[in-house]
Amino acid sequence: MVVRFSHVGVSPVGMAHLAQQSIMARFNALSAMISTSTPAPAASNFIRNVVEDDNRSGKWGGRVETRFPPEPNGYLHYGHAKSICLNFGLAEAYGGVCHLRFDDTNPEKEAQEYVDSIIDAVRWLGFSWQKHLYFASDYFDIMYACAESLIKAGKAYVDSQSADEMRQRRGTLTEPGIDSPYRTRPAEENLELFRRMRAGEFPDGAHVLRAKIDMTSPNINLRDPAIYRIRHVSHHRSGDKWCIYPMYTFAHPIEDAIENVTHSICTLEFEDQRPFYNWLLDALADAGHFPRPLPQQYEFARLNLTYSVLSKRKLIQLVEEKHVDGWDDPRMPTLSGARRRGFTPEGFRRFAERIGVAKSDSWIDMSALEECMREHLNETSHRRIAVLNPLKLILTNYPEGASEPCKAPNHPLDSEAGMREIPFSRELWIERDDFMETPSKGFHRLAPGKMARLKYGYVVQCTGCEKDADGNVTAVLAEYLPDSKSGTPGADNYKVKGNLHWVSAAHAFVAEVRLYDRLFINPWPGRRQEGDAPETERDFRSDINPNSVRVIRALLEPSLRAAKPEERYQFERHGYFVADRYDSTEGAPVFNRTVPLKDSWGKPL
Repeated sequence: MVVRFSHVGVSPVGMAHLAQQSIMARFNALSAMISTSTPAPAASNFIRNVVEDDNRSGKWGGRVETRFPPEPNGYLHYGHAKSICLNFGLAEAYGGVCHLRFDDTNPEKEAQEYVDSIIDAVRWLGFSWQKHLYFASDYFDIMYACAESLIKAGKAYVDSQSADEMRQRRGTLTEPGIDSPYRTRPAEENLELFRRMRAGEFPDGAHVLRAKIDMTSPNINLRDPAIYRIRHVSHHRSGDKWCIYPMYTFAHPIEDAIENVTHSICTLEFEDQRPFYNWLLDALADAGHFPRPLPQQYEFARLNLTYSVLSKRKLIQLVEEKHVDGWDDPRMPTLSGARRRGFTPEGFRRFAERIGVAKSDSWIDMSALEECMREHLNETSHRRIAVLNPLKLILTNYPEGASEPCKAPNHPLDSEAGMREIPFSRELWIERDDFMETPSKGFHRLAPGKMARLKYGYVVQCTGCEKDADGNVTAVLAEYLPDSKSGTPGADNYKVKGNLHWVSAAHAFVAEVRLYDRLFINPWPGRRQEGDAPETERDFRSDINPNSVRVIRALLEPSLRAAKPEERYQFERHGYFVADRYDSTEGAPVFNRTVPLKDSWGKPL
């Protein structure tokens, strides 16, 4: 099922007003219709229809080759997960292959760190590129030859205007551009200048190589776009071999053609670039560089997710200004952050399939992604007990120094997961909000005179409490009913409404637990909200949630002491947690909350 919330044409103020009403109401209604079982086979979409039409016509001989082409200038985010699942998933569905290709054409912003993180993220999502790992920098010689070919054919020229002069002559959406005074340079002169550019004779910005198309085109991208610029910058792979670098829009179609890509799938911001993509490949095919048929570009709507920012520029700001603890901070909408938070590859795949592939932009509420994670974690996570806000419970009639095991299932829906033992003793820890000295109406947990069951253990009856000098409750007093132990004959004779989780005070261990919330409090960070003046300009950083993480010391059942990094559990009543992949050590795991049991973000623990 596709869950898509479109707000095209709604003002920012109106969109903000819809945050908790329209979007959440529609999502909650739809989510009730979505099965929590294994996702159905991939639904059809317009890109799949294109592939199937091509296969029927024999255009590519049944071959399907896609590519995922990230720029190594940052870590991958949630939006990239959608693109990865689409490109790799499409290739898998039709027996093809997807290339992992790094468009490393801008050495000023690129680094090997980003290359390594991208490879790790794609592999973590469960996809394989087989032998098809490529870099744009591997093709710089071919790209340079293509540029010289365009010059010789009179389809490219060296422009010596300044950046400001070119901008002034470019025109607007309603006014045509003006030809550069260097547009009529002879091909021989352009070729000589371009070769001197490569030889390093000119400083940055002295010249650029431009395609010669049409300065009056209604599509500004066809008004003689720049295809090469001078940059005296060392490249993280090619070193100082080059001081001129191709523009991304020039390099990308050439890379597709070199790699024999059949379906080049991009996000909608590249739709206006498609005419240049086609113009360039046609020109190079005419010159004999590439055979026909040529790769075809198709655009789909990128992921727009509430309560997040999916702009590399903004993500870099968050990291560099230390609003977060690095790219893999569990609050970050990066795949490395998601992994550390406990999100699963299966959850991302389920999410990508559920939201579908569309041709127009829309907004998806963060709850849709969280629900996909929650569904998969519910299916796969073993259950454990943790007390996050502890209050001592003393069973006054239980023998001092004694203890006994209680049996609990590792997974209530999977009998093959087996059982585990939880130690029970005279003194236990329970959640503080499981006791009220003066209970409110409908309160079914412990209060003086009330009975409740300690899950997997005994029924107990509260007899009172202990307080400190300030009147604060320091311990709850109760008596246990010896013939009420779960799983024993007669236990069902006791019908009580309250069911509490607990850990033995003598056996529990203390662990650091990090309760993460959404990083932003505004569904659309940086956008005007209801009540803002029309001239209001908002900085997305002003919407950072000051309570996006809370670190506590919790009391956990003893079996959790053996948790390994990245092992995931459901802490009963609290949600899903993962042992931190970096900070956990043997015998001392640190747990991060992935998602609560239901959509309850922003509510106090």
